Amino acid sequence: MPPPRTRGTALRHRLAELRGPDVPAKALDARALAALAANPGCARRAILDGAGVNKAALASALGSPSAFGQSQFALTRGNAFEAKVKADGGAELLRLVHEKLDRTAEPPAEARVPDLTATGPQGRTARTALELREATAHPGAWTLLDHPMLALDVAGSPAFLEPDAVVVHPDGSWTVVEIKSFPLLDGSADPAKVGAAARQAAVYVLALEEVAARVQDRAPSPRVRHRILLVCPKDFSNLPAASAVDIRKQRAVTARQLNRLTRIEDIAEALPEGTCFSPELPADELTAAVESVPATYAPECLSACELAFHCRARSRETGAVTSLGRPVRAELGGLTTVEDVLAAAHGEAGDPGDPAVSALRRAAALRAEALEAACR
Repeated sequence: MPPPRTRGTALRHRLAELRGPDVPAKALDARALAALAANPGCARRAILDGAGVNKAALASALGSPSAFGQSQFALTRGNAFEAKVKADGGAELLRLVHEKLDRTAEPPAEARVPDLTATGPQGRTARTALELREATAHPGAWTLLDHPMLALDVAGSPAFLEPDAVVVHPDGSWTVVEIKSFPLLDGSADPAKVGAAARQAAVYVLALEEVAARVQDRAPSPRVRHRILLVCPKDFSNLPAASAVDIRKQRAVTARQLNRLTRIEDIAEALPEGTCFSPELPADELTAAVESVPATYAPECLSACELAFHCRARSRETGAVTSLGRPVRAELGGLTTVEDVLAAAHGEAGDPGDPAVSALRRAAALRAEALEAACR
């Protein structure tokens, strides 16, 4: 008689069923986690990401192809720039860390760059934790961890994350390094891109803090710095330049939003038996499976989620006011559809004592007055 499956094993089996037979899981990276944390009420994204569903393929199968993601040219350019920054044992990268974040320390004449090779994400995560512990236990030297592997618990399921680099300072503190291919022009970069990089780095910082909390042989635990190093090309060249970015706000917001996520296990258990999100399914069956999980669409999803076009179309079909943006939704209180809003504005429905209804009727009256005056 086979041994009973543990709760964790049963969940992994259930998530594999949701992906479809023999469909490999798509890894949940920091960019996806940052987007998920920005919309914690979206059960659809939570379960699809938790099950490792390829949302780009899913969106194409639903007839709403995604325009989200980096081009192959951008990826190639980014990889080439990262290799340049890390050349010669990371000498230039460590020089930038010293210059921007830790000038009181000894200049990094040489540094330890441990081999983080291991089998599977769990093995790489354990190896990274071991090397961080080792570097912290021997202060006075610089250590560069190139593409370490970190784990972060997300709604009861582990997510494996791979930052560009983590630097251990001579004082034993840890810094996240983000390497991006967008330029620093005259010392500054596109605020939207810097903000996205900061939110991504905040996820890495949270994962590092979990590692630091498990280092039991040191008191207090190693300090994870809340100023990360953002490395970008200088102006229009391929020369690296860097900026220190304070991510305390992004870290606090991301931690709070991730804590609010509904447990993936709870969402999976509520789905009808036999639900599957495989892009190989017939379109009507796949659409029904996706629609069985509630979504929380907002215009911001267009820049962060592969299913945004599909969810926007459904939101417009139902007349949901969330398609107009979260600020509008917040102002309208209990009015959840455009039809309800128009009925309230025209005095056909709604409680006159409701501030939202009162404001809508006042706005409708002012509009009517303006139109009447314009026609005279």
